Amino acid sequence: MEKNSTLYIIIAFVVSILVVTGVTLLVINLTNNNETPIKESGEVISGDLIEPSGDIIIEPVEEKEVYTGPKVFSGDSRSVAVMIDNDVKAALPHAGLNNAYMVYEIIVEGGASRLMAVFKYDNLPDKIGPVRSCRHYFLDYVQEHDAIYYHIGQSTQGGEALRSRNIPDLEGDHARIGPDKTWHNAFILKDKAIKQIKNRGYSTTQKQGCILQFNEKDTDLNSTEYADVVTCKFPVSTTVFKYDEKSKTYLIDMKGEPHLDKFTKEQSYAKNILVYRINNESIWDAWNDHREVDNKKRQEIYNTGTGTGYYITNGKVIDMKWSKPSHASKTKYMDMNGNELKFNDGITWVEIIPTGGSVTITSNHQETTSGESVTGK
Repeated sequence: MEKNSTLYIIIAFVVSILVVTGVTLLVINLTNNNETPIKESGEVISGDLIEPSGDIIIEPVEEKEVYTGPKVFSGDSRSVAVMIDNDVKAALPHAGLNNAYMVYEIIVEGGASRLMAVFKYDNLPDKIGPVRSCRHYFLDYVQEHDAIYYHIGQSTQGGEALRSRNIPDLEGDHARIGPDKTWHNAFILKDKAIKQIKNRGYSTTQKQGCILQFNEKDTDLNSTEYADVVTCKFPVSTTVFKYDEKSKTYLIDMKGEPHLDKFTKEQSYAKNILVYRINNESIWDAWNDHREVDNKKRQEIYNTGTGTGYYITNGKVIDMKWSKPSHASKTKYMDMNGNELKFNDGITWVEIIPTGGSVTITSNHQETTSGESVTGK
């Protein structure tokens, strides 16, 4: 019993010593912390780190957006190119152009122009048109895009080129909307077009990227030359692009009027414009092609080789060079130092000006009129 009492006393003594020692150390530590000098801003001068006085402001970490490519050419759905009537004023208004990622304007017979709008399969508008017939030189640009080609009819040369080049084409399944007894009223309906493409077994997956390179963010040209109005004159028609500073796009007039979509009433526009001149002449003269027995003066254009022109975006313009080694090869657009151009995300219009046509670029600062391109037959 006495041994147990002695053991309890020893244990109690040791515990008391430990408690007293712990309390003493705690008091010393608190005293040292309270004596650490700090600036009014809360910054520690010396001693242990303490909480700063006042509110703590935590700056948000900015997350960098990952560039996934241009929205105008997103995804891997295939391109679909559509021939658009533009012969006379009766062909207006058009439908669906603002869904395209590229639009070409090129001369046809009679000094008129025709459009070819290039869409992504998964971005087809509800209606496109009015649709017209194939001309063989438009197929050069169809092949550049690896596109399915929609048209109604074709010239003699167009039919031969479709067969020899093995172009995946469609025609015939369209709706007539507008005045009867005219060729200006044929429109593609989206649902019918998709069904027709599937029935023909055409692949809807793109085999290649866009023929253009794009800036990762909207970028102004490094130029002191401004382009407020771009006027592209064909022998019997004119397309005018007017810069809108608010949207940083060019609003389009055709044949003297704002070019409004037939169904949506939205004005057609371009983000980027490429303009260059080529030589052309009638097939009757160029080929002595007497299959054209009625001498319709259908055209041959000389769009291979090299030449010069203009690249326009965000209200500015620079000189550019183009190169197209063969009819089926990609057209390369470069600055005057040979660097491939980069485009802003949005619709690009390509104005290929013929012999007898002109382009005039005007601004509040200057006026520039195009010269001849250097090109061969």
